[in-house]
Amino acid sequence: MGGWAIAVHGGAGVDPILPNERQEEATRLLTRCLDIGISALRSNLSAIDVVELVVRELETDPLFNSGRGSALTEKGTVEMEASIMDGPKRRCGAVSGLTTVKNPISLARLVMDKTPHSYLGFAGAEEFARKQGVELVDNEYFITEDNVGMLKLAKEANSILFDYRIPTLTTCGGGAAMENQLQMNGLPISLYAPETVGCVVVDKQGHCAAATSTGGLMNKMTGRIGDSPLIGSGTYACDLVAVSCTGEGEAIIRSTLAREVAAVMEYKGLNLHEAVDYVIKTRLDEGKAGLIAVSKNGEVACGFNTTGMFRGCATEDGFLEVGVW
Repeated sequence: MGGWAIAVHGGAGVDPILPNERQEEATRLLTRCLDIGISALRSNLSAIDVVELVVRELETDPLFNSGRGSALTEKGTVEMEASIMDGPKRRCGAVSGLTTVKNPISLARLVMDKTPHSYLGFAGAEEFARKQGVELVDNEYFITEDNVGMLKLAKEANSILFDYRIPTLTTCGGGAAMENQLQMNGLPISLYAPETVGCVVVDKQGHCAAATSTGGLMNKMTGRIGDSPLIGSGTYACDLVAVSCTGEGEAIIRSTLAREVAAVMEYKGLNLHEAVDYVIKTRLDEGKAGLIAVSKNGEVACGFNTTGMFRGCATEDGFLEVGVW
């Protein structure tokens, strides 16, 4: 065993002109979450407990797109989704369409632990939450003033905004709009930088776990489900590796990106860093995404084909890094 390791992310696709203040806010939050996870691992918490604990912290802070601060649907409401997976025996739980559950990742954990199912959505998930006595809040709790303003911009541009802080069009010369080459499922979209959150952990026993949570896309269609709650796409863990993805959900779904990392390690014999590099370079087609991963041997890796990815990682031997670009 190589000791414990942890990685967290706050989304791939960072605005190339991101203000320094926001970079510093993101770095502080990621560092705080790493510290929480490190302390828990040193106290011998299991990997599955640590990923839930860290993602709860990310959901509670409005900085990233999960829990409070989630992106808004076309109707101005919040619909959240999350998933969690325990490497041993590949147990998992996932939820979608949540509108009142304060911490979606904990409801996903309850689906895993308290039901015979792997996935609950919308009204059924909300009813399960009430029966389990989880903390519920009004939908307004999740809505921030910034996101209300960004939804207005998205509607004016008639566009889905991945990073709702980036203008959908820029102009040059005589005011002609620059062509936006980025597409999703063949349709043009705005500039790209989602801020899904996730955490992956391997504990001292070599057990791996992963968790991912998001509010989805700004101005998304009501009922849209992305990659984050889909086991094998946005989240995956087994006895070998744990992976959490972020980015263009439709591309991640098509490529089953998280499972692909495990697959090439299993079937091609690649190590963790080779597997992450291979998958990012060869499995996304024209999609934009990133991921974090840990192996049972205590390795940690991240990869992305976007401008940047909010991320942090640490290992038992003292390595710690937080990055944006």
